[in-house]
Amino acid sequence: MSEKQPAAEHRSKPTSAQFRSFVASGWAPRPDQPTPREPVADHTGARRDALGARFPGERLVIPAGGLKVRSNDCDYVFRPHTAFAHQTGLGSDREPDAVLVLEPTEDGGHEATIYFRPLAGRDTEEFFGDSRYGEFWVGARPRLEDVESELGIGARHIDELKDAVSKDAGEVTVRVVRDADAEVTALIDEIRAQTVQTQQQAGDDDDRDRHELDDELARVLSTQRLVKDDFEIDQMRAAVSATARGFESVIADLPDAVRRGRGERWVEGVFGLTARHEGNGVGYDSICAAGDHATTLHWIRNTGEIKEGDLLLLDAGVEVDALYTADITRTFPVTGRFSDAQRKVYDAVYAAQEAGLAAVRPGATFADIHAAAIRVIAQTLFDWGLLPDGVDVEATLDKENGQYHRRWMVHGTSHHLGLDVHDCARARDEDYMQGRLTPGMIVTVEPGLYFKADDELIPPELRGIGVRIEDDVLVTATGHENLSAAMPRASAEVEDWIARVWAERS
Repeated sequence: MSEKQPAAEHRSKPTSAQFRSFVASGWAPRPDQPTPREPVADHTGARRDALGARFPGERLVIPAGGLKVRSNDCDYVFRPHTAFAHQTGLGSDREPDAVLVLEPTEDGGHEATIYFRPLAGRDTEEFFGDSRYGEFWVGARPRLEDVESELGIGARHIDELKDAVSKDAGEVTVRVVRDADAEVTALIDEIRAQTVQTQQQAGDDDDRDRHELDDELARVLSTQRLVKDDFEIDQMRAAVSATARGFESVIADLPDAVRRGRGERWVEGVFGLTARHEGNGVGYDSICAAGDHATTLHWIRNTGEIKEGDLLLLDAGVEVDALYTADITRTFPVTGRFSDAQRKVYDAVYAAQEAGLAAVRPGATFADIHAAAIRVIAQTLFDWGLLPDGVDVEATLDKENGQYHRRWMVHGTSHHLGLDVHDCARARDEDYMQGRLTPGMIVTVEPGLYFKADDELIPPELRGIGVRIEDDVLVTATGHENLSAAMPRASAEVEDWIARVWAERS
């Protein structure tokens, strides 16, 4: 449930019966037409059926999570837990403190019910006096019937949750997404503890590790998102398209970012405007890294200047209202043209990405993408004489005794993408890293080279240059589709792209 906010003693509110009656009166009737069914509801039923089939006869508890306090009585913007969003279809900022329960049925299936805090009546204290949930303060929430109509599943008040998850305790195995809501997890653990005590008194030694039960649920939920359905793929296309427009807005404003100072923040704000206008917001903290900051993999402080002659590494993605996010990186010459040294590094990364993209096809392993790209990186570093004496390409690629190339290419080349920027992270290694690529999977391909300004093992002209190129790629039946292919990648094409955007702006 939501974190507690500290009470502010200095605040007062009218409490007289006369005032309460006045506030509750004089309002137009609420609309009574049913909430339209969301298109996602045609897909979430199949997702829940697939999940329930993995746990027949068991009760599955999937919380949305609660509000997190930012400071005093101000909360962070809410985002539901990914598993909850995937199984319900609720995105954006919906619904704090809600819990999805899949209740086993006699026919071997499951009945889905969402427990949440519905709209309060205008005659209640909450309506006017509750600054966290009240309609006067934060707007109207949906009614029970709204959610049922919208999602096509049952809805109940959150106050009924405890009875629902504790009934038949000891007879039904209960699993919960542990990291979603600490209070809900504590409730489930309390029910389990009481059940164990009862079983021990009855001489039943079945005391399975409850954490193992929950970990398996988390793994299955994560693995289920590896392959996207049609709705998810459409959402990813929309996220990529919006992200492309955000990148073009950044390109258009590069001269202003240089002129105004604090340019990394300017870039962050320009992209964030597109993300918020065209979607729910950014899918993760944008990396707006100029100059040597581009050699720091997760530079999200964005406090630096952008200067003439710099490269700008922009790693950013728009998250659409359904919470699917793009994750794209381009590295731009701020003045519109690469220097010779910058082009040398950029073209090497481009060649590595081309190799990684070529490895994306059904039947290949996920690890094949990295293997293909990193071999090009290793060969490049060897050709440039940067590997230690006596270390050739095969030696550095040796996972036990090599890996010297990782001084300049630290990270993996790919990850799954979807509701989370690093999606499906709880899946087992055999399903993820060693898993076979399957049509419907969406992965990134993102090699890079990062030469820090204080690295004395590289030539001076390369120091302070960081380059990454990243695209979002859908595995198809015949190979792959680069969803972000409309965004130029080759060095000459990037220069032309910048020139075109600047020409259109002037």
